[in-house]
Amino acid sequence: MNSSLAATFGLADTGLSLQGGGTVQRVYDSLRQRIITLELPPDATLSRADLTGTYDVSQTPIREAMQRLKQDGLVRIYPQSKTVVTRIDVPQIYEAHFLRVSLETEVVRRLAEGCEPATITRARSIIKMQEAVADDPGQLAIFQELDELFHQTLFAGLGRSGLHQLVRERSGHLERVRRLHLPEAGKILNILEGHRQIIDAIAAKDPDAAIAAIRDHLSRTVARVEDLRREYPDYFA
Repeated sequence: MNSSLAATFGLADTGLSLQGGGTVQRVYDSLRQRIITLELPPDATLSRADLTGTYDVSQTPIREAMQRLKQDGLVRIYPQSKTVVTRIDVPQIYEAHFLRVSLETEVVRRLAEGCEPATITRARSIIKMQEAVADDPGQLAIFQELDELFHQTLFAGLGRSGLHQLVRERSGHLERVRRLHLPEAGKILNILEGHRQIIDAIAAKDPDAAIAAIRDHLSRTVARVEDLRREYPDYFA
């Protein structure tokens, strides 16, 4: 995630501490963002030599970032040969969705039972930022990043940013299929309305409504997976 956006909302970087420190994190975050927004589509080949030039770094942080992306299931490394962006894995989509629903329903339930007003203020500010770019097709990547930031804010409001990092690491395939779904007519408006319903329920201290809102919000793209696979067969494993 863009660290400047996270910092704007008082959210600490939840990246793992790695040898190479911020350089590895910067390369990893950038490559992951390029993969989940489909700037680097499935089957794209990643050249370490080219990436060292792109990021103005040595091969060591590139190699470490690639290993993290491999752990996330987003690249496949062929030793002494090449690194390729993986195709979208449907079973991993459903697994990530199960994890997100399980954790986020509990997060919003607890927030609705009592949270700091600052959490609600941050979440509403993010929604306003999403509204500002919602009508611009050229800002879909920013909209998607703000979407992730909204959910990170909920976890942080409960003091569970580490769990958000876990969800993030497991959600690469889900994020890519969400990116395929994002341009669909009405999708962005549905996301915005879902965010409003979630935060309104939390502000109203209504756990049942918050749970219902997050479940509906997280399930809409998953319900379209098979349709998207038929529409974009070359993107799926």
